[in-house]
Amino acid sequence: MSISENANRLKKLINKAIEDLIITPEEYEDIIQLSLRDGFVDQQERALLRELQQMIENKEIQFAKKNSKKK
Repeated sequence: MSISENANRLKKLINKAIEDLIITPEEYEDIIQLSLRDGFVDQQERALLRELQQMIENKEIQFAKKNSKKK
């Protein structure tokens, strides 16, 4: 099974958050919107979202305050 274009874009956004160990509310919203863009959350997208959520719950990735993220 190949990765959908949406899942590939989603993976890039989530990997950025994982690399930074921080995510802004805007980035989180972008991730959610992208996952819903085509009206269907496929298996790969669900797995990526689950991984991100687990990392947030485990505090491996922290939420940043609005516009406070280092670039």
